[in-house]
Amino acid sequence: MQDGADVKESLSATMAQPDATTTPNRYDAMEWAGAFGDIGTLIPFVVAYITILGIDPLGLLFMFGVSKIAAGLFYKTPIPIQPMKAIGAAAVAGGITPAALFASGLTTGLFWLLIGLTGTINVVAKLATKPVVRGIMLGLGMTFVVEGIHRMVGSPVLAGIALTTTFVLLSNPKIPAMFVLLLLGVVAAAIGNPALLTELAQINVGFRLPEFGLHQIKWDDVVTGTLLFTLPQIPLTLGNAVVAIAAENNDLFPDRPVTEKTMCISQGIMNLISPFFGGVPMCHGAGGMAGHVRFGARTGGSLVILGTIVIVIALFFSQSVAVIFKMFPPAVLGVILFLAGAELAVTVRDIGTKKSDFYVMVVVAGFAMWHMGVAFLVGVLLDNALRREWIRI
Repeated sequence: MQDGADVKESLSATMAQPDATTTPNRYDAMEWAGAFGDIGTLIPFVVAYITILGIDPLGLLFMFGVSKIAAGLFYKTPIPIQPMKAIGAAAVAGGITPAALFASGLTTGLFWLLIGLTGTINVVAKLATKPVVRGIMLGLGMTFVVEGIHRMVGSPVLAGIALTTTFVLLSNPKIPAMFVLLLLGVVAAAIGNPALLTELAQINVGFRLPEFGLHQIKWDDVVTGTLLFTLPQIPLTLGNAVVAIAAENNDLFPDRPVTEKTMCISQGIMNLISPFFGGVPMCHGAGGMAGHVRFGARTGGSLVILGTIVIVIALFFSQSVAVIFKMFPPAVLGVILFLAGAELAVTVRDIGTKKSDFYVMVVVAGFAMWHMGVAFLVGVLLDNALRREWIRI
């Protein structure tokens, strides 16, 4: 199996091009396999939004699909489109209205668009030294690993078989590991729940188009969405979906670099558009890219593939989403999360041997597993204190 350094070396050797225009998207078997590398986070949040908050799956999935295709075509790297996790968790736990959730998407989009267009993010990004960024990536990676294990322990036999099989196939270019993993999940789901086959057989194709839904948002929803969802999400997005994702993309794909500014602007645009058609707040994420890359994605083609699949499900099978997603058992999603987290975590191997840098990285990682904003702040303060020799370790 290739480790993170090997993956990075192979990417640099096989894909180095003078600029992004000479690196077209691919749509081969590995891109198809890598397309599913981020469903470990996508599916649980989508199911929660639909079943707990009653969000219409049509608009939700449609906007995810459109955003994924746009990102894949524009960036030409596997920069993912994910649910905003802090907003998603708070919304599901808080029992608020869908209107407040949509309002938070508007204020979230406006915030990141302004931060990007004004160049404010460039000032913040300068504070993110390598030890701080690597700490965020390590903490996020370990968070994914732990979350993956939590999902696997419910079905240890299935998880053991799935994890072992995936490890064996990860370095096999002829048999994409993701295809075997998904097939294993479908078979396990059918065996564990025989009624699932009957439910799948009864799925009806019903074409629908997304409806304009902004009229349902009131001023109270804007206030609630901003205070409860938008503001708490900012630190997580800054660390994971702006600073870390830009660093990860540029490490893996130096021929197709991105900036923190473009990350802010693209997240601003998609979140300003998404609520108009029933979409939830979305972001980029370093863990999602690690998942796509771990399972074979090397271009934006993987995003175009997954986005197209999601749009087809939205337009033709939106009333059967819950049944379709039952084909992916939690243990299998846990394996995907686990490997995505491990892939992200091993990228910190280039931190070097300087004790102070390693120390900052470990401290930031620990805090990042709890709160991304606190981790960033602690890392900046600690790193500066060590560099100025205000403190010694």
